[in-house]
Amino acid sequence: MNIQLNTSHKLHLCKLPVLAVALSILLMSLVSKKASAQDKPLTISEAIQLGLNNSKVLKLSQSRIDEAVSQYNQAKDKALPTGSVSFAYNRAEIPYNTLNFGSSTIGLPKNANAYLGIASLNETIFAGGRYKYAQESTQLLTSISRLDAEKDKDQITYEIISAYYNLYKVLQSQKVVNQNLETIDAQIHQSQRFFDQGLVTKNDVLRFQLQRSNVELTGIDLESNRKIINYNLNILLGLPESTRLTIAEIPMAKRSIGTLADYIDTAITNRHELKQLELRNKYAETNIKTINANTTPTLAASAGAYYIDASGNPLPRSGNFITPVTIGLTAAWNFGALWTNKNKLAEARIQRDEVSINKGITLDNVKNEVNQNYQNYMVALDKIKLLQTSIEQAGENNNILASKYKSNIASATDKADAETLLYQAEINLELAKADAGLAYYTLLKSTGKLNK
Repeated sequence: MNIQLNTSHKLHLCKLPVLAVALSILLMSLVSKKASAQDKPLTISEAIQLGLNNSKVLKLSQSRIDEAVSQYNQAKDKALPTGSVSFAYNRAEIPYNTLNFGSSTIGLPKNANAYLGIASLNETIFAGGRYKYAQESTQLLTSISRLDAEKDKDQITYEIISAYYNLYKVLQSQKVVNQNLETIDAQIHQSQRFFDQGLVTKNDVLRFQLQRSNVELTGIDLESNRKIINYNLNILLGLPESTRLTIAEIPMAKRSIGTLADYIDTAITNRHELKQLELRNKYAETNIKTINANTTPTLAASAGAYYIDASGNPLPRSGNFITPVTIGLTAAWNFGALWTNKNKLAEARIQRDEVSINKGITLDNVKNEVNQNYQNYMVALDKIKLLQTSIEQAGENNNILASKYKSNIASATDKADAETLLYQAEINLELAKADAGLAYYTLLKSTGKLNK
């Protein structure tokens, strides 16, 4: 019995490592699947679409548009006829119901009932254009709200693009860092072999190791920046916070560049701020017309029907009620507005002049903004050309020193410096490409054509 038990126990123990390995493989597979599910490749068009669809700011902007439309509809309703209907019951108790007039005496009943029904309909025929101007004003405000929403859309799109390019810059810099770490590791291996052969000193090996540490420090900073930008972009796009965004290399598209004057003309035509100020100028003109309309007479038509019953029974009975019907016209003129409106009118004209002045200031600012963004984009393109030449020079210099180092002609310091120059040139080129792409979108935004 003991032998059988021991054998069974041994077999059981033998199965445990196999089971543990199987469970470990299954767990690693699940973790791997979960990790890969969190990675999300993202193009710039997908990022913009996600951001716009999930933007809380745009939802608030739409709510403001809906509110402005509702106010416009309310202004239209004011021009409609007004009507009302009412029915009232009154009972009078008369404790002292006798009146003496000398030899005559009038006796009143102890109590009395009365029913009064009224139905009326009123329509303003002429009011100096008050209702018309009210509709125009609210319609202009609705258009201004729509332009606000378009401006918010442009701003959110630009924020998404900016965050996208910043993430791209970090990811490309990390790629360059990893490539340089591989190169430095090969150099460390080679220098260690030379050291073992007595061809270089220990200081040469340490030089490459120090260079590797410096590159690793850069990598740590880049990873911290990546996490921050990645998290912020997830929030902006409405994605789960744990999603790791990956971006393929952004090709430098050949974009046709027009003249500065062309971009300024486009901005004057399309910038939402200038369109809004044009609408606000129309709103100020309409406000002046509204104030002037307050000095004009009004004419209104009305129709009414009455039911008067003095009996105790609310149901009509012949001879107990009357039903007068009225039709009338009412003309009214608040001529006091002729002298009380003048200061209101002066204020409205001042507000119109302020809008005109503000439009001139905004126009100047738009021109300055377009010019600055145009020059920044041209500089970014020039930097790319210069850095491409620098990489070619740094690469050639690195190859020469690598050959000299292998021949023991150049020192490890010279070789490490050449590697550093090439490494820095590669990073600078990737950053310059991203800066040029962002500068182009910045220029588009300043012309008002970012989403067109």
